[in-house]
Amino acid sequence: MRLAFMGTPDFAVPALQALAAAGHEIAAVYCQPPRPAGRGKAPRPSPVQMEAEVLGLEVRTPFSLRDPAEQAAFAALKLDAAVVAAYGLILPVAILDAARLGCFNIHASLLPRWRGAAPVVRAILAGDEETGVTIMKMDKGLDTGPMLATVRIPIDRKTGGELTEELSEKGARLMVEVLADLSAYPATLQPDAGVTYAAKIEKAEAHLDFSQSAEQVERQVRAFNPAPGAFFEIRGERVRVLRADIVAAHLRPVGVGEAGVVVDAQLTIVCGQGRIRPTLVQRAGRAAMSAAELLRGFAIPPGTRLA
Repeated sequence: MRLAFMGTPDFAVPALQALAAAGHEIAAVYCQPPRPAGRGKAPRPSPVQMEAEVLGLEVRTPFSLRDPAEQAAFAALKLDAAVVAAYGLILPVAILDAARLGCFNIHASLLPRWRGAAPVVRAILAGDEETGVTIMKMDKGLDTGPMLATVRIPIDRKTGGELTEELSEKGARLMVEVLADLSAYPATLQPDAGVTYAAKIEKAEAHLDFSQSAEQVERQVRAFNPAPGAFFEIRGERVRVLRADIVAAHLRPVGVGEAGVVVDAQLTIVCGQGRIRPTLVQRAGRAAMSAAELLRGFAIPPGTRLA
């Protein structure tokens, strides 16, 4: 097929690679423009742009697709289909209708659960037991189009990064399978029941809230690993928590305001219900380390209250 690929972050790279390896003609790759990054704030191309350039593909980075000139340039590609994976821009109807077969989205959830921007993180935070990937034909709604195929995977204790990587690989393979024989994957309307929305993540959500249960705090730790990184504050410094274990899940604080207090030399912290024990942490500007390594050079004695 003659395709356009539309994606921006690491999540989309395996799909681009898989489509190219399957022999599809990729007429153009669309991704968001380079963004300032690093200490010098120099513009940095997205992961998809860098991979497309390695593959020798034409890259287009419009700030919007609402411009009639951009829409005409897209239509001029004479596409069979477009494949979209975490592109990050709204596709106007003129874009959705330009390709002969339409636009197909690789969405990292089991639709209609977790439509929207952050399905992986929201699934972990909600304590879902499983998630997956849905291949969907796009319409003008927010992830509301008919579904062609899904694959399910257990969440277990995977981090946001681990789960995203797994979903990325499975979604890439599933997209190739669907395009190989569209007739084998009839479109099915999404049910009205079970719709939830995965709102965009705000950085403040990564601030660990020890008034919650230890189970919920541990979900925060996993959901925000690797980015933006769950954290607590002590003596004016942020300490990121990358891994943590739940300790005494049903134990409640014995005193008012005890949540957030360190209770032993292993950095066990009181929560609204249960205790949490960080096992992998990171100070600003430092490499990740075990909690024991942290405590050897950065004292956090029992009785310390973490913010």
